[in-house]
Amino acid sequence: MSDNTAAVEEGAKKSGILWLTLDRPRLAWHAWHEGAIYLVTGGEEQQLPGLDALDRVHVTLRSKDNGARLVEFEAAVSAVDQAAAGDALAVLAKERLNARDSEHLTERWARESTVWRLTPER
Repeated sequence: MSDNTAAVEEGAKKSGILWLTLDRPRLAWHAWHEGAIYLVTGGEEQQLPGLDALDRVHVTLRSKDNGARLVEFEAAVSAVDQAAAGDALAVLAKERLNARDSEHLTERWARESTVWRLTPER
């Protein structure tokens, strides 16, 4: 594992938020699972305009303690087949704070939202 790969994994695991460079820097909550960042958009979830049009995105991870920049990297963007990604959805749902319908969260995502996988480029 390269130093950058280790820094990405450590930073993504320690902080539940990140910054994406879209039309402007956008804050997003996420979860780390099996070498990638997962996030959900649309419906009642966070709006990240323009993410759906990208095949790569610039990501910045900051320290949970003091906000200092930990690591920046490019990530490949891909939509997740929610029916085939049960483990990733379970991890993502666990990180979703204050959901009004936590017991039916993944069903709502399947109807209304898109789950994205951001794979750090090495």
